[in-house]
Amino acid sequence: MTAVTAPPVVRFAPSPTGRLHVGNARAALFNWLFARRHGGRFVLRLDDTDRDRSTEPFAQGIQDDLCWLGLTWDRLERQSARFATYDAARDRLIAAGRLYACYETPQELEFRRKRLLAQGRPPVYDRAALRLTDADRARLEAEGRQPHWRFRLEPGDVRWHDLVRAEQHVDESSQSDPVVIRADGSYLYTLPSVVDDIDFAITHVIRGEDHVTNTAAQIQLFRALGAEPPLFAHLPLLVGGDGHSLSKRLGSLSLADLRQQDIEPLAICGLLARLGTSDPVEPVASLQPLIDTMDFARIGRAPARFAEADLQTLSQRTLHVLPVDSVRDRLDPAAARLGEPFWLAVRGNLARVADAADWLPVVQGTLQPVVEDAAFLAQAAEVLPPEPWSDGTWKTWTSALAKASGRKGRALFHPLRLALTAREQGPEMARLLPLIGRPRTLARLRGDAA
Repeated sequence: MTAVTAPPVVRFAPSPTGRLHVGNARAALFNWLFARRHGGRFVLRLDDTDRDRSTEPFAQGIQDDLCWLGLTWDRLERQSARFATYDAARDRLIAAGRLYACYETPQELEFRRKRLLAQGRPPVYDRAALRLTDADRARLEAEGRQPHWRFRLEPGDVRWHDLVRAEQHVDESSQSDPVVIRADGSYLYTLPSVVDDIDFAITHVIRGEDHVTNTAAQIQLFRALGAEPPLFAHLPLLVGGDGHSLSKRLGSLSLADLRQQDIEPLAICGLLARLGTSDPVEPVASLQPLIDTMDFARIGRAPARFAEADLQTLSQRTLHVLPVDSVRDRLDPAAARLGEPFWLAVRGNLARVADAADWLPVVQGTLQPVVEDAAFLAQAAEVLPPEPWSDGTWKTWTSALAKASGRKGRALFHPLRLALTAREQGPEMARLLPLIGRPRTLARLRGDAA
């Protein structure tokens, strides 16, 4: 198991510019499981510095989605409330010579990039802005240009031990100095994220492997601000069942959409937690088994294959192991009143919780029985045991009927199921029979609607 010497502090940092999809949910889940496994804290940080695209409905939707999955947080922070903190870090970095102003337009930068590529050279920014004089900067600003700001990388190899990918390194001499502040003064992801991780004492950054290339620059930024970087764990990305990236289809895999499809949240967690690991994908009745098996050593390096059909199947299998208390508030009121005996009887035949209501007419409503053999049903009525009934009554009754009639197998059971439920298949009759009750059973054996 991954060694953790102190309770970890982790964060999930979505931008409230849309609803969560399964890729987001996987990152949130691994952070939450890791925190709960080691008695740590889970911080929800809303990265809402993009004031044009971030909305309060999306922010609330993210929180609703996490609560639906059962991933509650210990602390909630919004980056939009922390601009003064980011400005202070910006000023420190400028004073230290680690942030510098650049005046190139996007068109100029694109032209340089294409020229370098045409020459067979890597498209690395040449730090031309560092060669500007005060007079050059004054002239450019007089032309109406506003600077964007880059973080100056120190040359050399940056190394770290990734908890999933093992030893990693990036030669920063081969990287462009990243832009951290746009020309309009707004912050890109990198600087606020690092400042927050320092201030919130984040110990582990757990995210998708598409962030690996950012890590070396972020490590340098931590150290430029006088802090040691956290540990990193980069998870393999999700791909579809065909092996291709899900990125173009994530819109159809939002948690809001899956919720509307009545997918069980525990199935989503169970599938996302086990995909790409050495553990089997199987239904769970709570998050605790996922907490107990959370270990970076179990995660493989290969992309994790996500198939919607697998999620649908696991959702149904999950439903079949859930206790009634976990679904009671989603049951039809009449089904909820029947409680655990009814739920245990029907759950194995359900695709959705709402489907439980389909079985209410069988146990407490009126139905027209299907009479396959009236004489046999009359014989069955003669040996019907007296109440009170239990789950063992069905076996007692059918054993007596088998002895009296000489029937067995389908010839014995099928006419009884048709008479008592008017259906070819369904839940175990041993559980249904006590719910139907003796008076209704007798009436249906006689062929009467009951």
